[in-house]
Amino acid sequence: MNEIDDFSCLRKSPLSEGLTDVQLRALTGITCCRRLKDHEVLIEEGKVDNKLHVITEGAVAVTRDLGKGEYITIHVLHTGDMAGEMGFVSGRPHSATLRSLGQTQVCSFERAAFEDLLPEHPWMVYRVMQNIVEVGHDILRRMNAQYVELTKYVTRSHGY
Repeated sequence: MNEIDDFSCLRKSPLSEGLTDVQLRALTGITCCRRLKDHEVLIEEGKVDNKLHVITEGAVAVTRDLGKGEYITIHVLHTGDMAGEMGFVSGRPHSATLRSLGQTQVCSFERAAFEDLLPEHPWMVYRVMQNIVEVGHDILRRMNAQYVELTKYVTRSHGY
């Protein structure tokens, strides 16, 4: 598939849960889908970009800068996950850098363009915001479970 079909990609995403085809077409009207190369930066720690990204194929590493060109991966996002949702909602700088793992496809849209849909599609905007919160909670639950497992491992291994 050379040209990315925004509608099909987003229809498979949790972002579009509960949306009609008409509502999804309005959303794809502001969406840009693209392919990232291996290790390409999608979001840079400390920067503001006001975009929401949906991973429609592949994976993205959530990393923190350790300095001197080194970084540590703290989580991996997969197909269906969203990236940048906190910055999209709050407008604040991102707390981590996101790098693609292998070839990854993302569909993205700007907060201002999304807000412009509000007068004509208020239910769609509301539903998408609900979906953003639900996916964010799922990611947080996974990260918490990983933290618990790591803590158990460290405790067992080092007798704390």
